[in-house]
This record gives sequence, C-alpha cells and structure tokens, in this order.
Amino acid sequence: MTTTPDDARVADIAEAIRAGRTSLGIELGSTRIKACLVDADEPAHVLAVGSHAWENRFEGRRWTYSLDDVWSGLQSAYADLVADVQTRYGVTPDTFGALGVSAMMHGYLAMDAAGELLVPFRTWRNTHTDAAVTALSELFEVNIPHRWSIAHLYQAVLDAEPHVPRVDFFTTLAGYVHWRLTGHRVLGIGDASGMFPIDSATHDYDAELLARFAGLGTGLDLPALLPEVLVAGAPAGELTSEGAALLDPTGTLRPGIPLCPPEGDAGTGMVATNAVAPRTGNVSAGTSIFAMVVLERPLAAAHHELDLVTTPAGDAVAMVHCNNGASELAAWVAMFSRFAEAAGQPIDTDAVYETLFREALAGDADAGGLLAYNHLAGEPIAGLTEGRPLFVRTPESSFTLANAMRAQLYGVFGTLALGMRVLDDEGVALDRMFAHGGMFRTAGVAQRFLAGALGAPVAVGETAAEGGAWGIAVLASYLASAREGTDLSTYLDRAVFAGADITVVDPDPADVAGFATYLDRYRAGLAVEAAAVAAL
Repeated sequence: MTTTPDDARVADIAEAIRAGRTSLGIELGSTRIKACLVDADEPAHVLAVGSHAWENRFEGRRWTYSLDDVWSGLQSAYADLVADVQTRYGVTPDTFGALGVSAMMHGYLAMDAAGELLVPFRTWRNTHTDAAVTALSELFEVNIPHRWSIAHLYQAVLDAEPHVPRVDFFTTLAGYVHWRLTGHRVLGIGDASGMFPIDSATHDYDAELLARFAGLGTGLDLPALLPEVLVAGAPAGELTSEGAALLDPTGTLRPGIPLCPPEGDAGTGMVATNAVAPRTGNVSAGTSIFAMVVLERPLAAAHHELDLVTTPAGDAVAMVHCNNGASELAAWVAMFSRFAEAAGQPIDTDAVYETLFREALAGDADAGGLLAYNHLAGEPIAGLTEGRPLFVRTPESSFTLANAMRAQLYGVFGTLALGMRVLDDEGVALDRMFAHGGMFRTAGVAQRFLAGALGAPVAVGETAAEGGAWGIAVLASYLASAREGTDLSTYLDRAVFAGADITVVDPDPADVAGFATYLDRYRAGLAVEAAAVAAL
C-alpha cells in the first residue's frame, strides 16, 4: 500500500522515478481503470496510484464499452497517477522500467485487416451464446463458458453475422490495448485461456481442439485469428511512439518501455494474492466475483460450473466465475447513504460500508431466513440467462438490519459457493484462499463470512484494495527476474511477499453451518429467480 515516506526516502524515490527504476501496471476493471506504480526492485512498495471511474453500457441488448471510453479512461487514470507522483515526489515521470496492461477477461473484440473494430466490444457479461456453448462444450468435451471469446465468435458464425468473414483477428480487452501500445498481437497465457482452451504441457492453445474446430467447416483459420500465447516473464514488445501518445497525450512519456504479456484480471488476481502454487487459490470480488484454485491433478470430469484456465505461468487452474459480484451490495449501501443524507446526517460512503458490515456481524448465522440474489446480469452457474436482483423472505423470517446485511453479504458469495461445492466433490483440497477486492477493506467481516462459505481459511493482505493493477505491475517487474531464470512462484515468495502483512481467518463452525443452511434455501429459491426472469 502507499505510505508517506520521510524526506530522504522521497528524494531516493524521486531519483528512481527519474531513472525509470519503476514498473507501471494498468488494469481496466469493470467499474474502475486503475494505474499503480511500484519500485521495480521492491515491487511490494506501491509508490503512487491513479484511477478513473467508468461503467459498461447495455446497448442493442449487449453489454459493452466504447473504445473512445477505453482510451479516455486510460488517459485519465494515467494522468491521475502522474499527478499523484508529482504531489508525492515533485517529479514528472517520462519513462518506466517496465509496463503491463491487464483487463477483465473474455469477451470479444474482433478487428478487420485494417485494424478497425467490426462490431461493438462484447464484454464478459453477455450470455447470449447458449447455442455456441452447447455445441462447443460437446465438441471439445470441455466446459466452454458463455463469456469465452471462442463462444462469442462461434455464436456470430451460427447467427450468420455479416462481419464474420472480415475478421482478421480477435482478442480480449487487455490484448487490444497492448496491441495498440506495442503493435504486438499477443496475450498472456492466463488471459488466453479464457479465449480458447490451453494445453498446459505446451503452453499454447490445445492443438487437438483447434483441429476439432476446423472440422466444423466455418471457413475460419482460427489459429491465425487468435493472439500469440506468452507465459509470464516473456518479452512482449515495447511501447511505440504511437502507443506513448495514446497513453499520455501531453507528449511527456517516451517510447521504448518494455511490456510484459497482457493478462486478465484473474491472472493478476492470482499474482496479487500469491496464489500461483497448487492447493492455493484466491477470490476476487468486484462487479463480478470469481475463485481460482490451482490444481494438483486434472479433474475427473467436465463441469459446467468450472472453467479450466491457467496461472500466468501456465499451470492448470479451476475457475468458478460468477457474472454478479458486489454491485447489488453497493446499491444497498448507496440507498442507506442517501437515507443518512436525507436525514440531514450525511455519512462518508466508506463509513456507511463500515457501519453496515459491522451490523451484519450481529445477524443470525443463517441470516435469519432472509435471501438476497445479486443477479443484475445472467448467471450461467445458476441456470439464468438474465438477471433480476431479488430480496426474499418468508413471514417467519427475522427481518432485522443485521440479518438483511448478512444476507446481502452472503448473497455476494451464493453462486460462487455453488461452484465451489463442485470442487469439494472432486476432492480438490485447499490450504488457503486469499481474498481481494474493495469489500474486504472492512477488516474481519466479508473475510469471515467468506471463510464460512468456503469452509477454508481466508487470507487478506495489505494489497487487498490495490488488486489487479498492482498484480500486473508485479508481472512487469518480473520481466528482469525471468531473464535470470527465476520461476514466478519463487519470485513472488522472495521478492514480493516476504514479510507481507497478511491476516488469516479460519472458518467459524457456526458460520459454516449457518451458511450451509442459507445455501440450501438459496439453491431452492433459484426457482423464484427463474420465475422473475420469465415474468418481469
């Protein structure tokens, strides 16, 4: 986390920034674009941050972001970081030792031969790909989720969309931004594993499954359309003059900065939580929520609740991805914040979160019979193609503020827990889950409830609020150590997390039992959710 250093340390940092002994990470999340500057030699030390708020749009029955918003947002976040550097250290950076770009995974950015976008960016939230998912999952004998890039492409084929014959390449948001900054059509293996299945032995797209796709007779040369796969630490190009101008229109930023492979938010989450070794995992909570568990062995069967992806180093990971995370919780907090304002007692938003989260601790272990569904968008794990947020109770439920807030927090973890139960049935063991995301900033509340939901210890570290922007900055710093032959897990243990301030909460038996009761009701109540989708 950022700290206030003394005058001597400020001078040292200022000199390091002028000399480019730093690494910059930028992540395009669902609601914020974050920039994070770290000391390249001590990447656990965050020197400055910047951010820009943005929101997806629902246009033409598709979730999207405009490319104009991508670039204006990136420029705003970068300018905010530069302003933070100037305020803290009195210097203006014009170069960095390394740079990395990360973004929300999956989705569909299809470009023609001239590099022009063929259709509006289709994000991971879109779940219109049912026919493609069914066909490809059966063909590959591997679960292909609705949000994966190959599902979007094949659905466009099935729908005979006129742009398909003109596709020259397609990629993810991180891959697109990296391409515009460097001219290289590459992707980190973790992000690539959300486009098309990866063979962890070859660290490339699965050749057999590529051949099966070719047998569909689409006329598409899929290997030529996909970005090149790179593992963490591989060189991925340098910032061009055009790329520097895109990021910094003032002209101060100089080209020539080396970039690490662009990664998805799942991969940077694993790095930010040191969850790249077997029997470790992490939970990332934002607009979406997902869990990543590094596997010791292959799963016995394919499961529609689980995606098989990889760490940034290419090791196999089981991913439980839920389209809906903390957005509905944030809406409830905003309502209480407005109540305080209307009552003439305005309260800072962080304080509202703190108050309501603390109140949840006083709730019944099963949330008093209350149920909260956070489904703003479709949720394939729950069998829902569209979302209808619901708050449900019976006449016998204990309707208190404490139970209502506990139910809302449980609701964030509800669909995630359904997927994690599948891993339990597969015999996958966990030594520790590391949680990150803004909802874990209130110490001991969401962390405790997640431990009860998973029945496993949950760790939260001082980087919890920095998240993926810091993770991709670490991956950028790793470029130098990778050249020396250090593997990613060793690098994280020795150079990043040694001495890190980490708090671990073990599951409380009462919370475990209470959440299990809640989840039984939650599962049964999905019929109410389905009825709401049909009726409203």
